[in-house]
Amino acid sequence: MNDQTVSIGDRLRNLRTERALTQEGLAERSSVSVDLIKKLEQGKRESARLTTLAALANALDVPLSHLMDKRPRLDDGGDRLVLGLRDALLSPTLLPGIDQDDSGDPTPLRDLEAAVRHAWGAYWAGEFNDLARTLPRLVAEARVTERSLGSQAAGLLAQAYQLTACLLVHLGRDDLAAVGAERALAVAGRGDDELQWATLYGTYGWVLLSQARYEEAERLAIRIAERIEPRFSSASEKHLTVWGGLVLWAMAAAVEGARGDAALDYISLARMGAARMDRDRHDYEVNFGPTQVAMQTTYAYSVLGEPDRALTAARDVHREDLYTISYGRHLLDVAQAHTNSRHDALAVDVLHEAQALAPVWFRHQVLARTLVAELRQRRARLSAGLRDLVQSLGAV
Repeated sequence: MNDQTVSIGDRLRNLRTERALTQEGLAERSSVSVDLIKKLEQGKRESARLTTLAALANALDVPLSHLMDKRPRLDDGGDRLVLGLRDALLSPTLLPGIDQDDSGDPTPLRDLEAAVRHAWGAYWAGEFNDLARTLPRLVAEARVTERSLGSQAAGLLAQAYQLTACLLVHLGRDDLAAVGAERALAVAGRGDDELQWATLYGTYGWVLLSQARYEEAERLAIRIAERIEPRFSSASEKHLTVWGGLVLWAMAAAVEGARGDAALDYISLARMGAARMDRDRHDYEVNFGPTQVAMQTTYAYSVLGEPDRALTAARDVHREDLYTISYGRHLLDVAQAHTNSRHDALAVDVLHEAQALAPVWFRHQVLARTLVAELRQRRARLSAGLRDLVQSLGAV
């Protein structure tokens, strides 16, 4: 059977039988109800909450991606483009004792900086096709330049690796994303910007989150946040942005790990830092400020099953403070809150709004597919809007 047609239920059943587990045995290992496992395997439920799927994956001792359909959904040449990203990260010339064979003159710093800035713009706009094509060359150019100019170019090479890691998370290649984040951290360590170095731990924490390694992600993020903890009375807004971003990564890990009280404590801590800022900032490609705190509060309450509080928090999110796919991710949380409240028509409208922002990005969002599957599951007849979403995500 083609893997692209295999459902979560099919994968779950195959993995369970390979391990000689009964449905009852898997339920005991995972603390997921037997009834839900049966419904998934029988196709009566097409998906489940990410925390539930993570519990099942952990009980089966497989990566979360093995249960979820996280293949690249680029417009064309998806596998080939991912291989290009892989080759950029895993070049044999990076091995110890191997002569470097990168050729050519270093790119002037001003030109390299412009190229990195342009690539980040493509990322935040959700233009993943173009980004996947250009990133391998950008990494190669930044590598040559860093070897020639040293610490002056370290930050730019670190950002190129970071971008690669971020894109690979969306493409479902978490292991390669971890390599990219590690490369970024190693290069940043050769530079002299501690705040950029700290930011990259947030990226690495996101990779851990995508692997359902919630405790490790939370510990890492808060450890680095404590290491760079600013004095609120005198810290620069740039410093507050990096620190606040790490606190919110810890919050996200706590939410996904079902540690609601800890998550709300992190939100309160982040809100204290954001209170010193008139509006959000985007230092080191980290968004932090009052809107970001409101956005993450919406996310937390959506996942924790408190949709009314989520929708209340969403009122304080200002579109102009967020990059395109950040706002799109916020809309998915709003759609989840509406879905939890059984406001199905509103959920469909919000999902359409998110899709219109960045269609390629939208196709890669597991939460979007999960919500569409849930909405389709409980509707005897699909509305035109919901049918369009089903078809656009390939969930027909």
